[in-house]
Amino acid sequence: MSELQKAMAEVNDLNRTHGVTQRGGKKYTEVFVRVEAFRKAFGTDHGINTEILMDDGKRVVIKAAITNSAGMIVGSGMAEEIRGQGNVNKTSALENAETSAIGRALASIGLHGGTYASLNEIDAVPRKAAAQKQQAQSTQPPSAPPAGDMLTLKNHIGDDKGSWDAQKFTADLINLIAVYTKLEVKDGVAIPPRERMTMLRELIEQNQQSIDKLSDGFKEEIDKRYKNCLKILGAQKGKE
Repeated sequence: MSELQKAMAEVNDLNRTHGVTQRGGKKYTEVFVRVEAFRKAFGTDHGINTEILMDDGKRVVIKAAITNSAGMIVGSGMAEEIRGQGNVNKTSALENAETSAIGRALASIGLHGGTYASLNEIDAVPRKAAAQKQQAQSTQPPSAPPAGDMLTLKNHIGDDKGSWDAQKFTADLINLIAVYTKLEVKDGVAIPPRERMTMLRELIEQNQQSIDKLSDGFKEEIDKRYKNCLKILGAQKGKE
């Protein structure tokens, strides 16, 4: 009997004696138990290597590979987790995904422990579906006010610069914020950063009534640009 066959037999025995009972009554041998059986059979001749394929702050994707003594990949598995979804993934999404990937890699060489998917993966199906739905909703473009609701854009002293729909109003106001931030000279007179910061605050105050009618998405775009420009001018003011 080969070392792998011995390990498979041991995992099957452990599944009966130490397996975790899942929904439906089936048993699952946890990953750490199968890793112990793998090491008992192969020692350090065979390896378990993991690689992060994606970690963008929202999703974690891990690949695990089983290598033989010659360094050849003889088995592999991948796993995905959504950060912040479920108690474990609030703090340990990376570790959770790595464990699941190792479990699938071991399953690919026959050390499946009763089922190919890991226990965490089985429990995670409804959680991941809900998380993906939530992410899809959060990436929808911001909604505009009802058709026909035109918003008046004003400069910092209250002069009317025209009336537009929500999207154009937001774009023009953001552009105006950038113009005020870069307005270092007017009519041959230097405008210090402190004065430009005051002009920006007045600009927002003059347009606050229209801003209040915007969707949260457009408000956030304006607020982000406004605060960023104040930060830039504050740094310039500190150098005066």
